[in-house]
Parts: sequence; C-alpha cells; structure tokens
Amino acid sequence: MKVILLEKIKKLGNLGDAVQVKSGYARNFLIPQKKAVFATAANIARFEEKRADLEKHAAEELAQAQTRAAALNELTVVIKTNASEEGKLFGSLGVRDLAHAITEAGVAVENKEVLLPQGPVRMLGEYKIDLQLHSDVTATVNLVVQLEKAKD
Repeated sequence: MKVILLEKIKKLGNLGDAVQVKSGYARNFLIPQKKAVFATAANIARFEEKRADLEKHAAEELAQAQTRAAALNELTVVIKTNASEEGKLFGSLGVRDLAHAITEAGVAVENKEVLLPQGPVRMLGEYKIDLQLHSDVTATVNLVVQLEKAKD
C-alpha cells in the first residue's frame, strides 16, 4: 500500500515521501496516528497545498526537541530506593518511574521517550539513560540510584 508521510518516521522516510508499506501498518498505525495519508491523487494535491505549513511545524518540533535535549544532557537525576545488602533493588525502576523522576527534576518527559534496551534498572549505581525526543534527537540523562537511608 502506498502512503504519503506527513512527518519524518525513523527507518521509513521523511515528510512528503511516498512510501510502500504493508497495509496493516498503514491502516492500523500510520493513518490513525495522522502520520500518513493514502497516496491518492486528491491526497497528493491536498498535501502539496499544505506542504509549507507541515514543514514549518516539523522544524518547530525539531527545534523544541533540540532545546529539551540540551537541558536533559546536563541533568543528573538521583533516585533513592530500598535495596538489599548486595545492591539489588526491591522491585525495579521502569520507564514510568524514570520518566516521572526526570519530569520532577525539571524537564517534562513522556514515558514513550525513555529508552531502556537492557530492561528496567534493578541494581544500585550510576546509569546513562537515553531519551528519544524526536526521530533526529536523542538525549542522555545521568541516573544515580542510591540506597535510601533507614529512618530511626
């Protein structure tokens, strides 16, 4: 199925590209998310009319993502939690926990932007957490997981 992309999609194409994708991907993801439209003659003409606005909007989103990335690259987030004597956490720190901690540290982050390719954090220590803010912009946050002091 041929579609016209309304925004840049990693590993697929740029704004305005007419690409061939599987019909299920187009019908179930790209079109409902308003990331693409069917490549019909009417849609191609409509897209060409709106191309300048879409490119301006894409440039604004990229600039905003780059600004957020600059703030995030300097950020160090400290999370205090309970752990065993060996340093293993009671539970784990997943995407939701990390997004919440980064947001509380001063820069708003959504759950879907946090990348954890090795899975959730399960040990005390220092980590580098990658955030995919835009298809072209990735930021890295320093995460320090410390033992929470026992209350006497």
